Amino acid sequence: MPFSHHSHSGQFCPGHAKDSLEEVIQTAISKKMQVFCLTEHMPRQTVDFYPEEVPSSTTLSPSTNLLPLYSHHPLTKKPQIEAGQTEAWHSTNEEAYFTEALRLRAKYASQISILIGFECDWIRPSSESLITRSLTRFPFEFFVGSVHHMHTIPIDYDHDMYRRARDIAGGTDERLFEDYFDAQLDMLKALKPPVVGHFDLIRLKSDDPERSFKVWPGVWERVLRNLKFVVGYGGLVEVNGAALRKGMSEPYPKGEICKELLALGGRFCLSDDSHGVDQVSLNFHRVLEFLDGVGLKSLHYLSLVGEEGGDVMPAPDERFSRTRIAAVSMEEVKEMAFWKA
Repeated sequence: MPFSHHSHSGQFCPGHAKDSLEEVIQTAISKKMQVFCLTEHMPRQTVDFYPEEVPSSTTLSPSTNLLPLYSHHPLTKKPQIEAGQTEAWHSTNEEAYFTEALRLRAKYASQISILIGFECDWIRPSSESLITRSLTRFPFEFFVGSVHHMHTIPIDYDHDMYRRARDIAGGTDERLFEDYFDAQLDMLKALKPPVVGHFDLIRLKSDDPERSFKVWPGVWERVLRNLKFVVGYGGLVEVNGAALRKGMSEPYPKGEICKELLALGGRFCLSDDSHGVDQVSLNFHRVLEFLDGVGLKSLHYLSLVGEEGGDVMPAPDERFSRTRIAAVSMEEVKEMAFWKA
């Protein structure tokens, strides 16, 4: 599919991704993609920095939430950013990202449609103020709403951190999954993100990432509840191919979830969640087969006023007055130049 609503670059997510933002965009163009959305991570508090963001001189404080987890992590001893990162660095990085994104969009406007957004990190209820700050500082055109943490601990970084979060939740995947979808609902209610990121990310480091959510009634009820809420406010749920490159047999979300969203009248967009040029549109052929199996008849994608194509709906979100949602049939998608590139 020639669309992606979720991407990162090493230029603005150093240690987390690779390659420059321009190289990522050039790769998308070379693959005949039509819409490529930029979604670097929003700034976070020091307490929530990842190992590669922690300067080697950082003093580990008992009151610091994540740093003790990383005190023996090899990346803590050898940070990817020579001087380490600070909250001020994150703020400056966001400004530099937005400025560069504008420049690159203008440079490549005749070759690809680029929307400028960010991926939010919902870690705790107070995360809302940081997200609102990003939306206020810059005229972003959308954002991806994601949950990467449970009980303030990353659940997609490694198995050790996942297990610590699981222990806090009560010691089982079932309890942690319930907590995850409850936290996701808090995020959905507070933010109403235009795009919901990797809906079932929680399964990544679990004991059985292929397990059906239906085996746990409490978890499945929460899944359905959250889907209904997204449909109610008009959000898009991304079909995220990153799950495939991480060894799972289905994208995020699993087919059983996609079928329920389809039955509810929900809308899907597509994302590669790329973290460098080698992941741009990776496994989209497998995603196409997956979507056929789910029974999807159309895909939705974001566009800007004046760039619309397909069936265009009115502006869905007053926060982003220039952003539109367009729909295209799966039959049209299959005929696009992307597949021949």
